[in-house]
Formats: sequence, C-alpha cells, structure tokens
Amino acid sequence: QVQLVESGGGLVQAGGSRRLSCAASGTIFNSIAMGWYRQAPGKERELVATITNGGSTTCADSVKGRFTISRDNAKNTVYLEMRDLKPEDTALYYCNVKTFLGVFRDYWGQGTQVTVSA
Repeated sequence: QVQLVESGGGLVQAGGSRRLSCAASGTIFNSIAMGWYRQAPGKERELVATITNGGSTTCADSVKGRFTISRDNAKNTVYLEMRDLKPEDTALYYCNVKTFLGVFRDYWGQGTQVTVSA
C-alpha cells in the first residue's frame, strides 16, 4: 500500500523560508513524477511544482524564483524548498505521486499546513 507522509509545515513570517518533505513508502509501480500541490481556503487545488524521475522540473509562475523542488530517489523522498514566503502562499500543501500504466493515477498525502503571517 502506497503512503505519502508530508512534513515541514508550520507558521512562518512573510519573507521567511520553509522546507517541506514527503516520504513515499510502499511499492509504487510506474511512477513518472512526484510533486507538490496546494489548496487555500475557498480555492481549488493548484499545482506548485513537479519533478520527473529524470529530474526535469516545472513550477507555477507564482512561485518561480522562490520555490525549488528536488528529490532523493534512494529515499523515495521529494522536497520543496520555499523562500521569500508571502501571505498568499498560505495553504494546505499536498504531496503527489503520478503513475502511468495505460492510464494516469495519482497518489496523495494528507497535506501539511503552511501559514505565512504578514
């Protein structure tokens, strides 16, 4: 059974930094990418950043230059380094693993809350 466990959330002042981690356990077949999404109150879940098995990354325009995604394949862990945090970054951050075996399938963590105070 696949389990994704996020950590690193918390309260931070605007301009501060935070590092999120997500450890994947269990056997994940045909994983093609890991990533982070976030959902603020009253808003839809949105993509923050993804990283493929080969290390190619994408990120939302709103976080470019401030957030960096990375992964440790040996540890099955993905990280999100967040700098210059803004109040609008406040959200529940979800870890995601995307697999493909004829169809796409997503695995999700429970989420870790990041709150940025002004």
